[in-house]
Amino acid sequence: MAVGRPWAGLATAVLCGSTAGAFCLYGVIDITGLAPLVSRDLTLEARLGFDAGIIVIGIASAGFAFRPIRRTVAAFLPIDPDHPVHAYALTLALIGFGFSAVQTLFTDVLASMQGQPSVTVPDIVSNEIPLLVFGVAGVGLFIRRDAGQTAARLGLVRPAWWHIALAFAGVGVLVAVAIALSWLGQDLTPGVAQRVDVTTQHLYGRLGGPGIIALALLPGICEEVLFRGALQPRLGLAVTALLFTSIHTQYALSFQTLAVFVSAIGLGLIRKYTNTTASATCHAGYNLLAGIGLGGLLLYGAMLVELGLIAAAAYGLWTSRRRTAAAGTP
Repeated sequence: MAVGRPWAGLATAVLCGSTAGAFCLYGVIDITGLAPLVSRDLTLEARLGFDAGIIVIGIASAGFAFRPIRRTVAAFLPIDPDHPVHAYALTLALIGFGFSAVQTLFTDVLASMQGQPSVTVPDIVSNEIPLLVFGVAGVGLFIRRDAGQTAARLGLVRPAWWHIALAFAGVGVLVAVAIALSWLGQDLTPGVAQRVDVTTQHLYGRLGGPGIIALALLPGICEEVLFRGALQPRLGLAVTALLFTSIHTQYALSFQTLAVFVSAIGLGLIRKYTNTTASATCHAGYNLLAGIGLGGLLLYGAMLVELGLIAAAAYGLWTSRRRTAAAGTP
């Protein structure tokens, strides 16, 4: 491990500084006209705003190369300011979030998405597997931890029966929240809501049964391993939820984006009080239900099942705490 080694501080500074510098250089090259890296379809004001945002984010993310800044952050987040991996994670997190924010603010994300081909199963695989790799590599698989230790660190453990009941109950709650926010978006921002619906249909409307299953399972596993498994124990629930929301740029600034953030908070709470296995189950179930939809008698049946799941999860939690309290009583 690099923590405590004489070269750890220098390695942290070089790694964080060079990555942030390369990101910042992207904006500098475009804004100075050395090379056209940003689409010239943007207005001059939008392009300048985009480039300036990239530069600012690059400079800000370079700050994590300095230990005093990391110590300040450590007062709010459960990180080790002397750990190179934690420092680099902060740098990458700010770059990732910042790029998504700048892209959303200064470009027409929905128009860009509509100009892309529809999503296919290979697209889903190529987008999600790197997240899984980043997650397991970030916690040191075969470097600092063996497979069993890695799984434990990521929260990929055998769940109790009521953890799964809670996960499936969470699916119903998150779907209900998403529907409510969708209705709110259609009422308050009908134009944006319609564009988001059109974009979503364009991107995912051609997925058949195998595609819907892939869209449920792969993000449910890969995204949970990275965000709830690897990042949340170090960056905290709220920051991780923001990062998770930032990768869903296909919703632009809309109530659907707010629904993603609320879902991220819900998944984070499941991870915090149970494990990543349960949060991944909830995530996959949510994606599957969103993909197939429910209506008519199925909807009423699902509501009854939801009530049963909530009752089962509550009973499981109660009995678990009761056993814990009994075990601690002399």
